[in-house]
Amino acid sequence: MKAIRRFTVRSVLPAPLQRLDELVLNLRWSWHHETLDLFRAVDPVLWEAVGHDPVRLLGEVSPERLALLAVDRRFLRRLQDTAEDLHEYLTAPRWYQNLRDVPEAIAYFSPEYGITAALPQYSGGLGILAGDHLKTASDLGVPIIGVGLLYRHGYFSQSLSPDGWQLERYPTFDPNGLPLTLLRDAAGLPVRITIGLPQGRDLHAQVWLAQVGRVPQLLLDSDVEDNDQAARDVTDRLYGGGGDHRLLQEMLLGIGGVRAIRAYCGITGHPAPEVFHTNEGHAGFLGLERIRVLVSESGLSFDEALEVVRAGTVFTTHTPVPAGIDRFPRDLIERYFGGVNEERDVPAERVLALGAEDYPDGDRTVFNMAVMGMRLAQRVNGVSRLHGEVSREMFGGLWGGFDTAEVPVGSITNGVHAGTWVAREILELAAREVPDVVEQARGWEGVRDVSENEVWRVRRTLRERLVRDARRRLGESWRQRGASGAELSWVDDVLDPDVLTIGFARRVPSYKRLTLMMRDPDRLRASLLHPERPVQIVIAGKAHPADEGGKRLIQDIVRFADQEDVRHRIVFLPDYDMALGRSLVQGCDVWMNNPLRPLEACGTSGMKAALNGGLNLSIRDGWWDEWFDGQNGWAIPSADGLAAPDRRDVIESAALYELIEDHVAVMFYDRDPAGLPRRWLEMVKHTVATLGPKVLASRMVRDYVLDLYAPAAASGRAMAADEHAGARSLAAWKQKVVKAWPGVAVEHVESSGEESPHVGSDLPVRVVVDLGGLERSDVAVEIAYGRVDETDALIEPSYLELTGGEPVEKGLLRYLGMVPLGRSGAFGYSVRVVPRHPMLSTRAEMGLVALPPAPHGMTNGDLR
Repeated sequence: MKAIRRFTVRSVLPAPLQRLDELVLNLRWSWHHETLDLFRAVDPVLWEAVGHDPVRLLGEVSPERLALLAVDRRFLRRLQDTAEDLHEYLTAPRWYQNLRDVPEAIAYFSPEYGITAALPQYSGGLGILAGDHLKTASDLGVPIIGVGLLYRHGYFSQSLSPDGWQLERYPTFDPNGLPLTLLRDAAGLPVRITIGLPQGRDLHAQVWLAQVGRVPQLLLDSDVEDNDQAARDVTDRLYGGGGDHRLLQEMLLGIGGVRAIRAYCGITGHPAPEVFHTNEGHAGFLGLERIRVLVSESGLSFDEALEVVRAGTVFTTHTPVPAGIDRFPRDLIERYFGGVNEERDVPAERVLALGAEDYPDGDRTVFNMAVMGMRLAQRVNGVSRLHGEVSREMFGGLWGGFDTAEVPVGSITNGVHAGTWVAREILELAAREVPDVVEQARGWEGVRDVSENEVWRVRRTLRERLVRDARRRLGESWRQRGASGAELSWVDDVLDPDVLTIGFARRVPSYKRLTLMMRDPDRLRASLLHPERPVQIVIAGKAHPADEGGKRLIQDIVRFADQEDVRHRIVFLPDYDMALGRSLVQGCDVWMNNPLRPLEACGTSGMKAALNGGLNLSIRDGWWDEWFDGQNGWAIPSADGLAAPDRRDVIESAALYELIEDHVAVMFYDRDPAGLPRRWLEMVKHTVATLGPKVLASRMVRDYVLDLYAPAAASGRAMAADEHAGARSLAAWKQKVVKAWPGVAVEHVESSGEESPHVGSDLPVRVVVDLGGLERSDVAVEIAYGRVDETDALIEPSYLELTGGEPVEKGLLRYLGMVPLGRSGAFGYSVRVVPRHPMLSTRAEMGLVALPPAPHGMTNGDLR
């Protein structure tokens, strides 16, 4: 008989051990080795049995064992020291506390978080990145409040059928068995967040609090008695359902999340956030709730409130493909935000306009969450330099009339949290040999002086641990697939701790090309079974439950790995999660990545491998395009632009095989008389020394603070000053400019000078414009100049603001400028009029530009 309800019964800790609860409820333990050592000491055997989960450990440890520990003075001293260390960590000033003019608090919204495998609220890279962001913010003292949803079934657990097909199971989690506490008001009652729904229904949610070091994380949970069953199921599973279900999740995350923050700050006295960071479009509705509050409580108009919200909002896009963006039917949005459910302060037509794809090639029938997110944020970024370029192209329609390079989407390249992902052996080696790297993240060049014997010893230790872990997981998988113990003796010989080990682990959408390595099975088999330079490959990954194509790719790789002649050299390990990911990035010698360029936004698993002394073998996509230097790994040549996908796969897989056979394996097995692969180890040390300071999440979070959070806070304060005078003024100015803009025109452009100008001279340019009733201070008249291509398009132009604005006939104005001719060759210029205001973040912010009706002035020619 199955239980109808699952719950967790916790042990009652003796008084001397009460501080264990304090340590368990702060997730700093997930990256603090000394705290983990303390938990291990509670019961070493049970610690392994519960998968290193402290909550389960304290729930299952026997009263007899607790009684012994309560009188064990050595253990109690360790407990006291660890608790005091946590207190010091939580209260001492850190990097952020030494800064000036930074926000008092930042709200960070994400639909998923990868903090620890014991809190399974993540599916892939987006969640892992969000978890690393919170942990690093804690380490640096950045006052972030994390906001997300608590999914009762999390993401699915993956297993395999006998024929290698992915199977999904959704385990049920009892929040009381997780390292969480329920947010309660001053009277001790659970806080309730409520959102109105159509047909007079309400969606209620309670708020769970996770403490991620110094960072509070609020997780909304709709599984409460006040809801009907459909509403209770809103937070049932991560990325589950579609249509209404997905929309309700995103409304609860965005709208409910803002309300949860207000409740939390009111109860605890935590400073209210000055900056709101939207991690992908799923939380975009948070901007609507902030507008509603400003209109209803501060008496602003919708447009004035919009300026306040935009000024203090940062939006990060994580996808380079339109299919990765949530888009809802417009009539669905209208049903939830219009009619009887319409908020007077947030009219439905304004909501619909924010998410409208009303630009060339847009779909007028959908509501685009990323588009809304960008319209509600003054600062937008991608997650690598290449992804920033792709995003400017992808979303350029929002700023029509401006060149792609001017689209106001920047980039901050992702990073990874070293404490979570770097092996303890690596950290201990670094602490002995280059302590500044561990203590201050400085002195990375010192890595080059570390003993190669020590590096090789640690690398073999990690590879051996991965082999043991892979054998255990593979045996469990085969038993789940129906094999008996007598059939599995071969698993004990799977993989070899002295063989070159390649890792490949990620989600399994088609563009990541899980099976590219199998394009030529015979050639792959030859590499795996090479008599002198064998290769072994460890693979993991989950396909979305609705992705039949991804499941077929997994089945293809599993069927190949099941074959008796190669199964000791290539394995697929199901149920890819943080624990398995950590084992892989620490133990593999090479991290392989072969997406279709440029469809990977960043890809951080290769960063984790690099910090552990692994080398990357990757298509130049995401972060690898930015930081590959020819000596820190290998770049797989990419056949960009090739129309036929099969042909592209053939070319790129052949390049992959050649690199493995003729370069990677040769260097790994090239040993000196002492048995050391000297050239390989030189590459390893170079990789850590040069990539280390770049790939750390501490660099990433510092970039967010200095480049985005601090400027956003300054903009927000400017908007809010003097009872929002700045917002009122800017909104009125924008309305005036938008109304007048159809009348703004470039009427005439002319230049004078030699027919064949020379390098070093200046070209006088005169421009006559009609400002359509605007003031001269409302606009900038600019000239763009530089090299041109064969179509007369300017290449990376420079800009010069023209002066003057002297009246001429019929209300027109004349502007003057001198174009410097600083280079020879094909040269050209154009002019434009753009809005100008001190509170605009960029010239392109409003998407308004007036250009000449036809080419004027110089023709292309050679400048000598």
